This record gives sequence, structure tokens and C-alpha cells, in this order.
Amino acid sequence: MDEKVRAYIDAIGPETRPLFDRIHRLITDTYPDAAVKLSYQIPMFTVEGHRLFVGAWKHGLSIYGWDEGRDAGFLERHPELKTSKGTIQLRPEQSSQISDEELRCLIRAALDR
Repeated sequence: MDEKVRAYIDAIGPETRPLFDRIHRLITDTYPDAAVKLSYQIPMFTVEGHRLFVGAWKHGLSIYGWDEGRDAGFLERHPELKTSKGTIQLRPEQSSQISDEELRCLIRAALDR
């Protein structure tokens, strides 16, 4: 893993780190060859030119980067998580109600074409 990405991850606070680690694990388990680098100063995962950004902030994660309408119905099921066009803000307490499979579907919708 790139040193800048490792430094970013290491700096994530303890309240958000388990959620980031969960999303990171789901991405890398689903796409073992996914590349990750910093872009716009947050981790960007890429698979065959398709990308997904996962940024940590004090109270959770921002996830974005897929084409509008390509979220596998995630935002329809969780409209309260949408904060702007194509961005999901997910807090650790909210994530406990979302299964790994549902998050995997979102990840696949963003990184598969």
C-alpha cells in the first residue's frame, strides 16, 4: 500500500476507524486487485478505470464516485444517508444496521461496469 494512503488510514480517529476498516475490507475482499491511492486527499479505489472514494471525517465516512443511479438501490433504501448528489455520509452507529452484503452491492455497482 502507498505510504500516503497508509498515513491517511493511520490518522483516522478511533471512532471512525472500524467503519473505514470494514469498507476497506469489503472492497479488497471483493476486488483483491483494486488499486488505492490518494486523490483529493482521500483514498480512491480503482478497478479497471472505475473508482470509488472513501473519505473519513470525525463522525463517519463519505462515500462517493459512482455514476448517478448506479448505487444498486442503496440510496432508495437509505435516503437519509444522501447528503448531496452522489455522496453518502455514513456514521458508525448507522452502519450497524447495514449488512456487509448491502455495502458490497453498493461497491460492486460503483466498480463494475
